[in-house]
Amino acid sequence: MPALVITEVTYLLGTKLGIDPEVRFLGDLAAGNLIIEPVAASDWLRIAELVAQYGDLPLGTVDASVIAAAERLTTNDIATLDRRHFTVVQAKIGILNLLP
Repeated sequence: MPALVITEVTYLLGTKLGIDPEVRFLGDLAAGNLIIEPVAASDWLRIAELVAQYGDLPLGTVDASVIAAAERLTTNDIATLDRRHFTVVQAKIGILNLLP
């Protein structure tokens, strides 16, 4: 699943901010400056719950996997350029702090 999230991040960077931020992000990945958090086996049921609960958004598996990982890691900080879903979802860890 991390490849899907990385793909979404690069898509959003490229379409919303341009190619330079996308290339810098890829460089940071290559240099090991960012840590990729895989989806744990225990996350899949929570992802399914979130997708079903917020099916009218639709939330989708990628955004639900970010929320499930944040809950598992007990962090409220979510780096995203796509704020629409993350402002609606009620995470088990409370209000999400959307960055930047």
